[in-house]
Amino acid sequence: MVERVPMSKSGHDKLGEELRRLERKDRIEVVKAIEVARAHGDLKENAEYHAAKERQGHIEGRIMELKDKLGRSEIIDCTKVNYDRVVFGTVVTLLDLDSDEEVTYQLLGTDEADVKKGSISVYSPWGRAMLGKNEGDEFTVKTPNGVRQLEIMEITAGKTP
Repeated sequence: MVERVPMSKSGHDKLGEELRRLERKDRIEVVKAIEVARAHGDLKENAEYHAAKERQGHIEGRIMELKDKLGRSEIIDCTKVNYDRVVFGTVVTLLDLDSDEEVTYQLLGTDEADVKKGSISVYSPWGRAMLGKNEGDEFTVKTPNGVRQLEIMEITAGKTP
């Protein structure tokens, strides 16, 4: 069974754009850089050549990773998710029971998560801890600053990231 990778439409589009850039631009540029470096002679001590080969390895690795993720992607319309409980795409308002501070996050895929923009990964400790929970449910999550006790105040349909 193939493990699906949930992502929003915009997240899928962003990864697709990165893949096209890597295949159509970056891959070609690094091959040219290798040719130029190779023309300089002795490859054993040619730092330019080794750097270009290393970059080529990174590019090819990322291309393979993106093809895999896109091939296993399950595109979810975040505006149409069922929000009676916390699922991928929902927007969740949490109350920190220790500090009385409220925070709001949208649960998205790993490649889309950006805390500064108000989204976290469903695979993060916070995301995993709240998946499947309902409004009013409390949960704990371990953070670098210690254990936090949180309550789910509100769950709403997601927005398009």
